[in-house]
Amino acid sequence: MQKKLYDNKQLNKLIVVNKPLFRSSNSYLNEIKRKYRNKKAGFSGTLDPFACGCLIVAFGQYSKLFNYLKKTPKTYRAVIWLGATSQSLDIENIIDIKDEQKVDKTLLEKEIKNLIGIHEYFPPKFSAKKIDGKRAYDLARNGEEVKMKKSSMEIFDTKFISYKHPFITFESTVSEGSYIRSLAQILLEKLNRVGTLSYLNRLNEGKFCFENEKDLNPLDFLDLKENKYFGDKSYFDNGKKILVEYFQYKDDGKYLVKFEDFFSIIEIENKEVKYLLNKVLCGS
Repeated sequence: MQKKLYDNKQLNKLIVVNKPLFRSSNSYLNEIKRKYRNKKAGFSGTLDPFACGCLIVAFGQYSKLFNYLKKTPKTYRAVIWLGATSQSLDIENIIDIKDEQKVDKTLLEKEIKNLIGIHEYFPPKFSAKKIDGKRAYDLARNGEEVKMKKSSMEIFDTKFISYKHPFITFESTVSEGSYIRSLAQILLEKLNRVGTLSYLNRLNEGKFCFENEKDLNPLDFLDLKENKYFGDKSYFDNGKKILVEYFQYKDDGKYLVKFEDFFSIIEIENKEVKYLLNKVLCGS
């Protein structure tokens, strides 16, 4: 008899996997689903195929928690290849490679440090940004005209790692939605050089980092204030309407409510209470 690929039982699990190079995030998620024999899973923060590193994966009910997790700031290690030109600003669409002048190391370290701050930029045409409901990379691959809108990203910290011509290695800690490919181009413009990103490794998303896929407790990562409930637990058990008077905090906002065997996420608005997620079981 053929072994079942998936179990039917509910599996609540939160882990960080290490996506390998040259695999799409979706393709690697399918491999992780088979590994843990559970088909209800999702991930947060798509990595480009040429990139590797930290990918948050959640199974079962935990797959509904992504909007409430502390996932920023994010830290990346990147390598710039001086002299290479690419349509997608990475090594997937190289169109030219030329010798490029060396960069003064002192200037390089200074300009990497000067990246700290807020930058306005145009996201790469080969990106997941949507234009009139279509992904920009789909339009770009079809040869259609792609007009990207300006975005902004905040760089909280940077670190020079090494320079072995023609490769520059640095790390950057950035806000949600930042494109390191675009950040590399900002640096290259400051250096008056041509180049493209040849390697990208996401080291962490907030406190999430790869630790051999160990089980994580989502309560340690939720970006929510805990609210004490003083009413009858059966109201949560049965999803009944709850009155704001039974909570410690009554101000508008989203809150975590914990019980011994499950937790819930609620929202208070204009003294009305509604469930955002109810009865998320603790563990599998």
